[in-house]
Amino acid sequence: MANELKSFKQYAREAKLRMKSGFWQDYRAALERETARAEEAGVEPSKFIEYYMKKTERSLRYDCAEEDAFYEKVKKILDEEGEVTDVIGRLTDKRAFEKLTYEQQQRYTLELSRRYRRALDRYEREKEFDFPKD
Repeated sequence: MANELKSFKQYAREAKLRMKSGFWQDYRAALERETARAEEAGVEPSKFIEYYMKKTERSLRYDCAEEDAFYEKVKKILDEEGEVTDVIGRLTDKRAFEKLTYEQQQRYTLELSRRYRRALDRYEREKEFDFPKD
């Protein structure tokens, strides 16, 4: 219970900091600017707004640094070579993998596969809204 309360307090503190720093005003301005660019590129505004809101929600809800680094690896592979059959092998940390027991290796591979699938879904969503930058 104490951990939940601490987490709730942390969430409240972060929300208060966002309000004080003008995060939401900046968010609204960026959303309007990006929506206009998307519309110029022929993207339906309502679909883009939904995408942008989910992207922002994900960045607020989770500490994304590690997941974003993983996504960048996946994105690089997909951009350069497309979907390849040995992607899990390419993403595996070989040194860490060799130190694991058989059961741990299986869990590691399943978790890596789940993370890859999530990154692939994100890649496909972002490619849908990939329009030229100014």
